[in-house]
Amino acid sequence: MSVRVSAMSVLPPVRRDRIIAQLPQCFRKEAALHTKADFNNKVRTACQEQRTGTVGRFKISKVIVVGDLAVGKTCLINRFCKDTFDKNYKATIGVDFEMERFEVLGVPYSLQLWDTAGQERFKCIASTYYRGAQVVIIAFDVNDVASLGHTRQWLEDALKENDPTAVQLFLVGTKKDLSSPAQYSQIEQDAIKLADEIRAEYWAVSSLTGENVREFFFRVASMAFETNVLAELEKSGSRKIGDVVKINSAPNNLYTTSKKKQPNCCQ
Repeated sequence: MSVRVSAMSVLPPVRRDRIIAQLPQCFRKEAALHTKADFNNKVRTACQEQRTGTVGRFKISKVIVVGDLAVGKTCLINRFCKDTFDKNYKATIGVDFEMERFEVLGVPYSLQLWDTAGQERFKCIASTYYRGAQVVIIAFDVNDVASLGHTRQWLEDALKENDPTAVQLFLVGTKKDLSSPAQYSQIEQDAIKLADEIRAEYWAVSSLTGENVREFFFRVASMAFETNVLAELEKSGSRKIGDVVKINSAPNNLYTTSKKKQPNCCQ
């Protein structure tokens, strides 16, 4: 006798500290593209009526984190996903990823967080994994002005593999705990100006202390979730509640990522 196991049944349960019932607020109003206080009413209604389409069943949003070597990309992800901080820095070789599951407005939702290498010799490996990103997080060190200046190039590289109109951007300053108030104030002004120019939302965090890390990723998950639900509603168009909808999960299922042959330039 064969037993059919659904894809959702093998997933771990959503942790109680990953439940989002209200839209997390932005870090700075002057540094946010959206300053609304709550989720879109259409999204709330769709969630209440279970009309979120593939969102909550098969939809997983791909998030890539890019930036210079040693700005703290891995530490940022590890602080959120594992609540750990390793002061013994080890450069990421190629790419790595973590899967985080949330419950947003009662709907299961997942982010696949891709940690990419900041070293030039691994850039061609990492760039092959940029494709299909819905969120791009560009990280820089608030104590290193040069790393902020390099964010434009990282963004350009990421957008070569994606539709610029379909990607949400976040500019994140790391290592805030190492910066004096006066020093941070100056670089924040420059970062907010840059974020406005590239149409990104700005945040500043500390992976050492955990400052703003949870709030930031909750914001990312919520914004991506809302965007996906609105897209599902637009796609469904004139369909009525109760209509049978066929769902093709293959393009959105990132749990099974096929192995690709690495380019020769990185060998």
